[in-house]
Amino acid sequence: MASRAIEAEVDRLIDERPGRELLDPVYDEKAVEVAPGIFRSAGTTASYMLVTSAGRVIVNTGMGWETPHHKHLFDAVCPGPTPYIVTTQGHVDHVGGVGQLRGPETRYVAHANNPACQADDKRLVRFRARTAMRWFPHLPARIAAFAKRYPDAKPFQDEPTPDVMFDDRMRLRAGDLDIELLHAPGGETIDSLIVWLPQRRTAIVSNLFGPLFPHFPNFNTLRGDKYRFPVPYMANVDRMRALAPATLITGRHLPIEGEELVDACLARMRGAVEHVHERTLAAMNEGKDAYEIMREASLPAELRVGQGYGKVAWAARTFFEEYTGWFRRRSTAELYGCDPADTEALLARLAGADAVVAEAEALLARGDAPGAIRLAEAALATSEGNARAARVMLGAHEHLLANGGDESFWESGWLRHEAERWRRAVESDGR
Repeated sequence: MASRAIEAEVDRLIDERPGRELLDPVYDEKAVEVAPGIFRSAGTTASYMLVTSAGRVIVNTGMGWETPHHKHLFDAVCPGPTPYIVTTQGHVDHVGGVGQLRGPETRYVAHANNPACQADDKRLVRFRARTAMRWFPHLPARIAAFAKRYPDAKPFQDEPTPDVMFDDRMRLRAGDLDIELLHAPGGETIDSLIVWLPQRRTAIVSNLFGPLFPHFPNFNTLRGDKYRFPVPYMANVDRMRALAPATLITGRHLPIEGEELVDACLARMRGAVEHVHERTLAAMNEGKDAYEIMREASLPAELRVGQGYGKVAWAARTFFEEYTGWFRRRSTAELYGCDPADTEALLARLAGADAVVAEAEALLARGDAPGAIRLAEAALATSEGNARAARVMLGAHEHLLANGGDESFWESGWLRHEAERWRRAVESDGR
């Protein structure tokens, strides 16, 4: 049990470390030494360079289009050779620059599940490209700016095949540096791993516990990805705590320093996930519905963590579906391709769009923005271009943003995208 002073320090970290804004990267202008001999180049996900007597080891390589910047910053400190490149997971923002950072001597090391993880991403590449723009609207301009800044570079998004793979644990030696790689499959991907530097008691975990730390993890992404599971996540926390790191280096911001503080942060994260998991299972056994469980989901004060990335209510719903699947046992129609939106539109047509919009306006006035959105959407489905319904949609999204919806990166991004969409509709109607 951590002392009150350490728990207060965890609270301070939650309040003072950047939240969702940290997911819109500000790039370093020179490599930042975040720990002795460990340099960071910030990006979509930070890339790290470990300087050794035998050259450098790169941990994560960013997206292909930003790799010329990482390379430029790292080369200014240690241009190589690069005996190893390690990626802590197979997502595109980790593996994209492997081909641009490797030399003839380099061996790319990853977990044995890395090829399967990359294959999953590739299967849905067009789907993800469409959904991602809701949260990363400035991405094309950023890519263009990097291309202008590094005109001689030839960036490409790599799909690298590891030279060396392992199952549970692997030891590497680079000059005077010992490196241990530990499989941690309960993170964002099935190939997630911990880079452990035993001589320095330093762990590089990147996004293993979520890209914002200490914030509640995302067990279901709004952009569209496979579910992540709570029991393996908690096992990863236990494995990390058993190492007793003095420095924890994450995918965003500066490291967490001090064995007691690192352990207290990890314990807080584990406790929060365990609390939501156990309460969700208890509510399911009591016969409660997923929506009721979402409404009731919360954390006690002693387990407070940030919710700038994942949200407690979303986790509760994810756990419900992970254990029971998509069939809610509420309606036979769930078993068939019957879109509820179609029947809602039919009911709105029967009731009259004006009456439905009036009720939506009343719900919004009482602060029930989600309910107002449901009714306004039904009215719009039967009365396309309904100006009153469009104003309800705009007002509802603005209400959600002003009442807690601006904390989470994913929720905020979706709400802002939709608010802007309906703002344009309302302004167009006004003209």
